[in-house]
Amino acid sequence: MATDRYQHGLDKMMEYMPKGNSGAASHLKLADDLKDIAPDVTRYMVEFAFGDIYARPGLTKQEQALVTISSLVTLGTEPQLELHINTGLTVGLSKEQITAAIIHLLPYTGFPRVLNALAIVKKVFAERDADDAPETQAG
Repeated sequence: MATDRYQHGLDKMMEYMPKGNSGAASHLKLADDLKDIAPDVTRYMVEFAFGDIYARPGLTKQEQALVTISSLVTLGTEPQLELHINTGLTVGLSKEQITAAIIHLLPYTGFPRVLNALAIVKKVFAERDADDAPETQAG
């Protein structure tokens, strides 16, 4: 049975989930991938990260996403960056905003981290564009 804190965090986390894109990197997929080896990590992510931190006032969802993306680029954590680029798009960041924020990091993090991040951006944008493309019927 979920605690109130867990449910509060889960409700907040769902606000950041990609809609209709089951293959996209997401916090739910991450939680599912960890449930057999580290189920407590999922609880920490839901209760602490989303229930406590993401629920704080002061930043919009878009601002939170840009701060997170910038931090992940600086740290060089590409798998988490992929997840949070998807999150940023989900909460309304444009491709231009995400790309501009990453380019803005050049003097602070250097070319290798920015180039690696832009490769992840390109991958996520292509996946999201493919998911948004209308299906065609062979005939």
